Amino acid sequence: MALQFEAFHAGGLAPGWNLLVQGHSDSGEDRFEINFLSETGDIVFHIKPRFSSATMVANAFQGGRWGQEEASSVFPLVLGEPFEMEVSSDAEHFHVHAQEHKVLQFAHRHRPLAAITRVQVLSDHRLAQVELARKGLSWG
Repeated sequence: MALQFEAFHAGGLAPGWNLLVQGHSDSGEDRFEINFLSETGDIVFHIKPRFSSATMVANAFQGGRWGQEEASSVFPLVLGEPFEMEVSSDAEHFHVHAQEHKVLQFAHRHRPLAAITRVQVLSDHRLAQVELARKGLSWG
């Protein structure tokens, strides 16, 4: 799988950041994932659509091993069609939306949240756009 996007923010990417990925699922393989990483390189949040089983799976890789996988059968993505996924976070969870449907929420397993400093998007699909933005900015 090819690294299509990577961003780093020393102050942390959770809570309050929003990742938007738009692309095209042009093959039958499960070749797309999003990883949020800590300063130490642990994958504190891994989200992957599995087209083969029509499930969205989430997990964390910490201390050299994967934790308990969480899966959602809410799967609004269609093979061969354009897709949009959005990942946001608050103080308690990562939230995942696909095609504007809430797919799952994943409780933070890593503290402090400020140590979540990197995000990667890996894909063999064509990605049209990847956007990382801070949410909730108010200009008074």
